[in-house]
Amino acid sequence: MRQMGWRIINSSLHVWTQRMINFDHFEILRAIGKGSFGKVCIVQKNDTKKMYAMKYMNKQKCVERNEVRNVFKELQIMQGLEHPFLVNLWYSFQDEEDMFMVVDLLLGGDLRYHLQQNVRFQEDTVKLFICELAMALDYLQGQRIIHRDMKPDNILLDEHAPEMFNSKKEAGYSFAVDWWSLGVTAYELLRGRRPYHIRSSTSSKEIVNMFETAIVSYPSAWSQEMVSLLKKLLEPNPDQRFSHLSDVQNFPYMNDVNWDAVLQKRLIPGFIPNKGRLNCDPTFELEEMILESKPLHKKKKRLAKKEKEMRKCDSSQTCLLQEHLESVQKEFIIFNREKVKRDFNKKQANLALEQTKHPQEEDGQNNRL
Repeated sequence: MRQMGWRIINSSLHVWTQRMINFDHFEILRAIGKGSFGKVCIVQKNDTKKMYAMKYMNKQKCVERNEVRNVFKELQIMQGLEHPFLVNLWYSFQDEEDMFMVVDLLLGGDLRYHLQQNVRFQEDTVKLFICELAMALDYLQGQRIIHRDMKPDNILLDEHAPEMFNSKKEAGYSFAVDWWSLGVTAYELLRGRRPYHIRSSTSSKEIVNMFETAIVSYPSAWSQEMVSLLKKLLEPNPDQRFSHLSDVQNFPYMNDVNWDAVLQKRLIPGFIPNKGRLNCDPTFELEEMILESKPLHKKKKRLAKKEKEMRKCDSSQTCLLQEHLESVQKEFIIFNREKVKRDFNKKQANLALEQTKHPQEEDGQNNRL
């Protein structure tokens, strides 16, 4: 009996393992971006044919740059978030080389790309973007999360609306910093440059002094209502700055906004990205195929070779690195939003079924009485 019981448990465990999402469940279509130790590509899930963006981060580089904890923190935060104006996490998994995050795909490109293409956004479009981003910030604020890095580079477009990427929780900041960043972003979208002139060589002390003393200029072509809103968002004193969704909603300039329609993405902005082409730098694809020393499409062969090599630790440094990589392997957070939603819906259906059963049971008891 014990042996038979073990077979049943082992069999179900095997089936569960088979269902776990991994690299083989996706087809790699093309590379669309890169960071210091991570890259992003477009993928298609084999069974559903749904397309996503897949961010993958090299474990060894993360260990060497002491970034593992930050990656884990980002994963942990993104698992608990879901909102129409956030880039939502769908799956996270790993292999011996990389950690993977599969998120919503937005093919409209980021706002920095469009600014570099000399797009000048009209005031009505920026007004809608402010509304959408304010709702995203309000959601994050409700989750006690400070984004801390809102800028055109981190605001992505789909065919209808912008969404924010890379939520980060940081100590030492108040929520007001995100609303100030919203003001800076809106200003740059309207004017094509930031309200402050900061160079890479500018010291932190000079920057702080600049924010407190600099006079931001507003072109006369802008409406007074937009200028007044931007001044409230760019207020140097965080206690006097707009830092809640209600501040923006109650501002007279927003009286004509249907906020339910904003949340449901029913409002169409004046600027819609070109659907006929990919809105990103094409050199990412070229680098991945030609210059990349460890291209994604050759991963299987590389991992098989690496496994043989890592069996023999030829130096203490190699062994230490291997220990760190094994630690990452154990502590990595696996996530499947599709499964979470399926389990939730199943639970809700069971609850509904139970609720329909109880009245019948009570009727039966009354009849017996």
